[in-house]
Amino acid sequence: MAATGACVFHGAVFSALRRDRTWSNGSCKSGSIAIHNARRFAVSTTSTDQVVSSSSETTATSSVSDLFGNGRFEKTYEHAATEIVGVGAEKESPSKSGWEDTEVRRSLKDYFEQSVELIGSDSGPPRWFSPLECGSRMDNSPLLLFLPGIDGVGLGLIKHHEKLGKIFDVWCLHIPVRDRTPFTELVKLVEKTVKNEHQYSPKKPIYLAGESLGACLALCVAARNPHIDIVLILSNPATCFSKSPLQPVISLLEFMPESLQVSLPYILNLLKGDASRLPLADVGVILQLIVGELSQDLAALSSHLSVLADILPVETLNWKFKMLKHASADSNSCLHAVKAQTLILCSGRDQLLPSIEEGGRLHQFLPKCEIRRFSNNGHFLFLEDGLDLAATIRGAGFYRRSQYVDYVSDFIPPSAAEVRNIFENFSFITFATSPVLLSTLEDGEIVRGLAGIPEEGPVLLVGYHMLLGLELAPMVGQFFKERNIILRGMAHPMLFMKMKEGSLPDLATYDSFRMMGAVPVTAKNFYKLLSSKAHVLLYPGGMREALHRKGEEYRLFWPEESEFIRMAARFGAKIVPFGVVGEDDIGEVVFDYEDQMKIPVLKKRIEELTNEAVRLRADVHGEVANQDVHFPGILPKLPGRFYYYFGKPFETEGRKEELRDRENAHKLYLQVKGEVENCLAYLTSKRENDPYRQLWPRLAYQAKHGFTSEVPTFKF
Repeated sequence: MAATGACVFHGAVFSALRRDRTWSNGSCKSGSIAIHNARRFAVSTTSTDQVVSSSSETTATSSVSDLFGNGRFEKTYEHAATEIVGVGAEKESPSKSGWEDTEVRRSLKDYFEQSVELIGSDSGPPRWFSPLECGSRMDNSPLLLFLPGIDGVGLGLIKHHEKLGKIFDVWCLHIPVRDRTPFTELVKLVEKTVKNEHQYSPKKPIYLAGESLGACLALCVAARNPHIDIVLILSNPATCFSKSPLQPVISLLEFMPESLQVSLPYILNLLKGDASRLPLADVGVILQLIVGELSQDLAALSSHLSVLADILPVETLNWKFKMLKHASADSNSCLHAVKAQTLILCSGRDQLLPSIEEGGRLHQFLPKCEIRRFSNNGHFLFLEDGLDLAATIRGAGFYRRSQYVDYVSDFIPPSAAEVRNIFENFSFITFATSPVLLSTLEDGEIVRGLAGIPEEGPVLLVGYHMLLGLELAPMVGQFFKERNIILRGMAHPMLFMKMKEGSLPDLATYDSFRMMGAVPVTAKNFYKLLSSKAHVLLYPGGMREALHRKGEEYRLFWPEESEFIRMAARFGAKIVPFGVVGEDDIGEVVFDYEDQMKIPVLKKRIEELTNEAVRLRADVHGEVANQDVHFPGILPKLPGRFYYYFGKPFETEGRKEELRDRENAHKLYLQVKGEVENCLAYLTSKRENDPYRQLWPRLAYQAKHGFTSEVPTFKF
């Protein structure tokens, strides 16, 4: 399959084509399309609007009828040796457990090989193309426009095409090597495309993903169109180009003869050196830095140096750096006008720009801005390992298909590979605590594992919230591993937003929670989850239980009134009570909320932290209303073991009318609460008989039977 088999169009016909992507004599509906033995690009020129093919075996013609009226752009293909597979395939949404792990991750070698095709017969103005592997998207997917960096090829997202193409309508801007369109004209080209798309779909967001130079382009377009719902994804923005280490030698390019391009093999030999030690008069220093940023795959580079020279000949490099100066100045001058939601991706080892510092500066200027830092990556972040762009956007909570994010309908279930990556970060907790999960079958039998959890939703799991929520990672991971169930947790809003900047943990800390389906705890989200037949995880005790005081282990702090019974009954949800113990075997609270409030400095800090977070249950009385944010002092212990017990489900199917009565609902509420307390008591008693409760016996058992073996527990 040709990875860059694509449709390429000038901006004038871009929006019209998107409105009807049905091609006659090939009838290609935006679906799963693979092309073998030929790599094609359908190109529309500004003068004739004819579609031509870069393959000698394929010819194409186009007709434009009422371009901005019915919005139809039809193309016909006559095929010789080209085979099209999957013609007319319908778009499919990800499965319940996420995407199948069938994506083929492209490499730097693919980038160079496919760049040859794009620049092989490169002429004409800048134009858009849509990679064929991006054609299998979900219904109502938002538009994502990729704005390239200094290379201008438009293949900077090649490693991410397949995954992005499942949730976005991806189009990439290609700027021919010899093109000399000024930066201001590029802004107008992108702006026209954005306006046309907004006119066609005014309630959908438009994503502008730009790297370096492209990030400046995106900022300028957003500043000129504050009334349009634009989401910016900016990788190492060149707004700090004036601070680049390249500045002292850029002026040398104006006097560099074309013949010096042949020094690239020599530049490759310099990769082992430090670019900062090279003399300023070295004519290869700039390209050496650029190549150095891509040096993770030297085998690919060594065989494609000629392509790099074709992409960035000296005169083009000189032009691009001049453009960067204008782009940096223009984008900085309009930062005050940018109202768009912005996600900045910063590399910690960027040799071309001080990206980490620039990300912090832009964060201060842009009103709706978040940052994600990649400490081990260089300038060309999209082409490097260590970044999954689709997962990063989703984890940051930036993926939406309408004006406002809907944490239920906009949620994309993670793939098995994404789940593995997430829980690698929590593997130590799982290993150290060797969790035991018990559940109850319909006949009342207690079994090890989750066989007693109902498979079909809606299911509401209600239980005790352990200190700092330490029980979450092992439990959520085991539900996915054993039952292929994603628990949709009702989480505190502080995981999704801050009232103001301060000392609370960065929102990036909670990206994995959002990836696994956590939603802000609101009645509206609770309603949507149950109506979608999800498995919902709810902690009525909330933060008060998770940040309990000394001696309050395994004590429930639930509201006096039932908050979830009638909603569960409305959808016939099964309510599964559960308890979890083990926190007292890994640590002891020695400096709690009461102690800290007696110290003026710490009291002030608690008040500041609380003011940064969204306050819940402000109208509720009692202990559960105390939602002050603080971090208790904990004395760690040699890890013991976590125990989970899921009781027999309470059925609410057919009890909707009965449970509308507040008294009846309250009775069931007290029954559920009592069952959670029984689960806690059962585990607290039974764990005393577990010979492997402590760490050393478990390690000895696993040393003998293998560290992936299941460690036995008490009899139940």
